[in-house]
Amino acid sequence: MRMKPADRRFHWSFLILFLMVVVIAALAIGQYTLAPSAVLKALLAPAIALPDTSSDAGIVIWNLRLPRIAAGLLVGAALAAAGTAYQGMFRNPLVSPDILGVSAGAGLGASLAILLGLSLPFVQGLAFAGGLIAVGTVYWVSGLVRRHDPILVLVLSGVAVGTLFGAGISLIKVLADPSVQLPSITFWLLGGLNGASREDLMLALPLVLAGLVPMILLRWHVNLLALADEEAAALGVDVHKLRRILIVAATLMTAAAVSIAGIVGWVGLVIPHVARLIAGSEFSRLLPTSILLGAGFLVIADTLARSVASIELPLGILTALVGAPAFIWLLARTGRSG
Repeated sequence: MRMKPADRRFHWSFLILFLMVVVIAALAIGQYTLAPSAVLKALLAPAIALPDTSSDAGIVIWNLRLPRIAAGLLVGAALAAAGTAYQGMFRNPLVSPDILGVSAGAGLGASLAILLGLSLPFVQGLAFAGGLIAVGTVYWVSGLVRRHDPILVLVLSGVAVGTLFGAGISLIKVLADPSVQLPSITFWLLGGLNGASREDLMLALPLVLAGLVPMILLRWHVNLLALADEEAAALGVDVHKLRRILIVAATLMTAAAVSIAGIVGWVGLVIPHVARLIAGSEFSRLLPTSILLGAGFLVIADTLARSVASIELPLGILTALVGAPAFIWLLARTGRSG
């Protein structure tokens, strides 16, 4: 169903306004609370001069909160876009970005780096490499089985490889120093943006964009994946090639996001469902809607993580506390409407 022009304008205006309100609120809320007027003044100052980093408010906004919020926007958008692509290509609303073992592979790479005492850039680099290795392993394993449905084989291979890499994480936890290394591994696996920096953003942003570009260019073809493979092929689509491109793109985005934020679950599973309720299933609308909602959702979750308690809560716990009930509600709502 196509949107009317007026509905389309309201749709995008609402989402952009939602994201702006979320960002301004996130800049204002925290252990050091700022008035919205002070936030707006600090944000508008660069239009006429350099950013104000001399005042307390300027330091908090430009040096602490803004890089972290930017990381939240990037990670949330990347995970939501990857989840949208995965659910579309597998024709399964229960698929999430870690279905092919990306999160488990990234977790194993990061845990190994922490065990070896490597610095943060190496932790992030091994996390990124681990995610890509996991997906490569899944593809290699699924290529050995040719007598069954390829999508089912790919998903089951992802479950098996994810379990194997999860066992590797458990082994590293056993071997880690319980007083130094184990807390670091555990906290990283729970996810968080407290360590995100401008340098991390500069490294992750090109990778996320590299994964997003094929999704945008192929957005009209992705809709045809909702059909049976034979029907899509009859319409001129190379289904297997398209699916491979989308898997590589979504995996690249997920691995980049996980490398700077740790394992943050439920964003790529729940947000595409919410976006589908708002924008429908047409991929050219669904993808940007998911990106905007995912970015806003993760910034909200991170704001709560750093402000609701005297200590910072792991981001993965909050996304699970919100995501799991929301997903159950969506399932119940879908079941009643069906």
